[in-house]
Amino acid sequence: MLPIYNLFGVLPSFILQHKDAYQVILDGVKGGPKEKRLAAQFIPKFFSSFPELADAAINAQLDLCEDEDVSIRRQAIKELPRFATGENIPRVADILTQLLQTDDTAEFNQVNAALISIFKMDAKGTLGGLFSQILQGEDIVRERAIKFLSAKLKTLPEDVMTKEVEEYVFAETKKVMEDVTGEEFVLLMRVVSGLRVLQTVNGRQQLVELVVEQAFLEQALNPADPDTVDRLLQCTRQALPLFSKNVHSTRFVTYFCEHVLPNLSALTSPVAELDIQLEVLKLLAEMSPFCGDMEKLEANLNMLFTKLLEFMPLPPEEVENGENSASEEPKLQFSYVECLLYSFHQLGKKLPDFLLDKVDAERLKDFKIKLQYFARGLQVYIRQLRVALQGKTGDALKTEEDLFHNPPSYKSTVTLSWKPVQKAEAVAPKRPSGEEMGSGASTKKQISPQPRRDARQIYNPPSGKYSASIGNFNYEQRGGFRGGRGRSFGGRGNRSRGRIY
Repeated sequence: MLPIYNLFGVLPSFILQHKDAYQVILDGVKGGPKEKRLAAQFIPKFFSSFPELADAAINAQLDLCEDEDVSIRRQAIKELPRFATGENIPRVADILTQLLQTDDTAEFNQVNAALISIFKMDAKGTLGGLFSQILQGEDIVRERAIKFLSAKLKTLPEDVMTKEVEEYVFAETKKVMEDVTGEEFVLLMRVVSGLRVLQTVNGRQQLVELVVEQAFLEQALNPADPDTVDRLLQCTRQALPLFSKNVHSTRFVTYFCEHVLPNLSALTSPVAELDIQLEVLKLLAEMSPFCGDMEKLEANLNMLFTKLLEFMPLPPEEVENGENSASEEPKLQFSYVECLLYSFHQLGKKLPDFLLDKVDAERLKDFKIKLQYFARGLQVYIRQLRVALQGKTGDALKTEEDLFHNPPSYKSTVTLSWKPVQKAEAVAPKRPSGEEMGSGASTKKQISPQPRRDARQIYNPPSGKYSASIGNFNYEQRGGFRGGRGRSFGGRGNRSRGRIY
């Protein structure tokens, strides 16, 4: 039996005055299970009294954290926060971060609790240890450290997550973003998007810039590469919630018009079940209201108009007896046309004379014929679904009505069918945000208008073969992003995790 048991029951004041006694405690990590358990408790208890033995004490406790006996490991991990003082905090955080790789659930939870406790002592120092492992550690440690930040940072109070700490998180995250997988990118965007310091127009613009760097918008799109397509989809999804009237989507909308739409039919889906063309068109439609001034507006409108014509069929020709010559009616691709019409309607506001002065008479005539035929088909479809849509009203058809006008109008406010309908409520208005105050927005109460007696029923995309499964479709992130860490674009050493689905 080691001499550590000779110290059991000795007055703490004796140990505090004798360096040799503390050394005996450190040597207890080389003993049996009982000695190790005592060492796991005594080493942190007297740690602060022997600064000259600090390194030896931390290393001894770390040995216990890696012991084969899970009960000893748990005891040692539980006591680790007691070493987190001054300059030791980043080191202790680094050790705890490495311990996140454990597969024991109770031990893993204990490591999480220990990290949270030292966060409250020194958030910036703890983050230093975490980011050190994210940047330099093994893949499993990096993965779990990023997931820890994504899950736990948002739960910490403001007195812990100060402005200085949040700015440090953002700065370190940008370093990590230089080489990330698709899954890591999404988790890290979740981290920085939740920072209070970035909840301003300038902050959201910085986040958009971060996404733009990952999206490679300066490069031409390779539609045959599913990883390249996947990168663009993921980046666009992350950028979408950041766009507003003051944070513009112009670069993304421009890229979609110039590089994606011309290659729409050639796009390779990253997931077999995903209708990649519809997914792309929906993203474009959702971004289009926030597009600012565009350099090649006429050319991009022309591309949208061309694609719109492609997806809108001509009515079938009639033979002499008035019957259709075709055996089948042309298919009406409601969801595709909705997306393209909406995007065209949003960008068309910026060049109202496009259909009058920029489109030749034959194409315009062709467009109106197709639009009229499509509108008739839509009316038939709505009648067929009258039971399902009974009692619902809306303005989904205002886009068609606008474009039937001569000259075409772009005044209607239209809601995309897969987005929730925003209803005005006759209640006290909310206090305007800083963004709204900056633009001189009015705070007058909005009164909900009474629906017209002849109001059209709202359009929802058809089910089955059209888009019901697409609207709610979701898939996990896959592939890699910037730099060599990407699991599909290149491996990080030989430890590639492969694609993530």
